[in-house]
Amino acid sequence: MSARPHIKICCIASLDEARLAIDAGAAALGLVSAMPSGPGVIDEATIAAVAAAVPREVQTFLLTAHTDAAAIVAQHRRCRTTTLQLVDALAPRELRDLRRAMPRVTLVQVVHVTGPTALDDALAVAPMVDALLLDSGNPMLAVKQLGGTGRTHDWAVSREIVQRAGVPVWLAGGLNAGNVAEAIASVRPHGLDLCNGVRDSEGRLDAGKLRAFFDAATQSPDEGLSRATV
Repeated sequence: MSARPHIKICCIASLDEARLAIDAGAAALGLVSAMPSGPGVIDEATIAAVAAAVPREVQTFLLTAHTDAAAIVAQHRRCRTTTLQLVDALAPRELRDLRRAMPRVTLVQVVHVTGPTALDDALAVAPMVDALLLDSGNPMLAVKQLGGTGRTHDWAVSREIVQRAGVPVWLAGGLNAGNVAEAIASVRPHGLDLCNGVRDSEGRLDAGKLRAFFDAATQSPDEGLSRATV
């Protein structure tokens, strides 16, 4: 794993925001389709436009709340991103069907770290996807929280998932310039994913917060580890 994780800026609302994130150094963009709750939802036409316009080397993630393969395949054909971020749990059969239907699309399964059982969930699904993304939602609520909560979770659980999953792991949930060095040192993820931590009070992507986050994220992980273990 690289000492400096890849950074994905989520909740991209427009091509202008996409360009701002890429200019700051983002390796990936998150494009949020219809969700039961949370920020950043845009229409599929905007998702498709952004996905088509950004440089080829930038990953584009379609965040989908669908849990059946046929619906996800149909949505991806409309949006044409490089990657599918599955924010809710899919049955193993649906994951296998999705893989067969879309062998060249990267599949990233979100695991919401609500407690120690997230480790078992992550290890069970890891062999069926290309990567995991650890977030701080709660899919058990009456109105599911599937991301964008702005909350951190237990990074000790995340660190164990990183060590044992056997696939790349992205870390999300409450990241910002003030805690990202500690997060990298504690978890050692493949990538970092954030939305709220680089936005202003109106929800707009903030160039200053982006610079601060990237500056903090690109320091030596050992510097963050020394502070995290003091």
